[in-house]
Amino acid sequence: MKRDNLPDHKSVTTQSSFNYENERIDLACAFRWTARLGMHEGVANHFSLAVNDEGTRFLMNPNLRHFSLIRASEILVLDANDSSTMEHPDAPDPTAWGLHASIHRQCPHARCVMHLHPVYSTVLASLADSNLPPIDQNTAIFYKRYVIDEEYGGMAFEKEGERCAELFNEPKIKVMIMGNHGVLVIGSNVADTFNRLYYFERAVETYIKALWTGQPLRFLSDEIAEKTAVQWEKYPDSSQIFFAELKAILDEEEPSYRL
Repeated sequence: MKRDNLPDHKSVTTQSSFNYENERIDLACAFRWTARLGMHEGVANHFSLAVNDEGTRFLMNPNLRHFSLIRASEILVLDANDSSTMEHPDAPDPTAWGLHASIHRQCPHARCVMHLHPVYSTVLASLADSNLPPIDQNTAIFYKRYVIDEEYGGMAFEKEGERCAELFNEPKIKVMIMGNHGVLVIGSNVADTFNRLYYFERAVETYIKALWTGQPLRFLSDEIAEKTAVQWEKYPDSSQIFFAELKAILDEEEPSYRL
């Protein structure tokens, strides 16, 4: 199925008329809320969204732009198979290209990819044991549904990105705890992925703060943890409603994200 024509790469950051307007608006909302929630890091970190069936054409934030200022029209349109991307004047951050282009090239099921270094997830990624045990309902969401990357090899240039992409080899794996690095979350669209990112960081915060108490933890049994995870998967999906509410707040307080 053919989608809209890919605009000239050299002008993607200054288009007056949008391609993929709704998708751009959703990404811009996710960037703004990530900043509001304090999960951003300077002008680093990146989100991307596939916009063709193969997953190789994708949207991503421009280089060195603070999440709290990103507008829909500034978001780049890139082609994971275009080896000349980094030669263009509006080229993305090289580590963003290395990681996101590799995942979109190798993992068509990863429609949306969000990579961050939020505090609690990064603390977890820095522990010798980076597992997230099921100690409450939120941690149980992710029971045996994440992968830990234990082979950190430096900044996420293309070879590192390709290595990370290979870890998403099971359909139920939607979260990568990037050892010594941060977290990477994938999903079917922006709302689904942002919802997963939001709850993962909250779940990890609960676990890290529970460790801070120094008291014994109350672990769920494997049977109950798996049962709860399955119940969450069958529970009515609220991610679209949650995200619509986030956009409604921005529409009142920061409508410039849509521009």
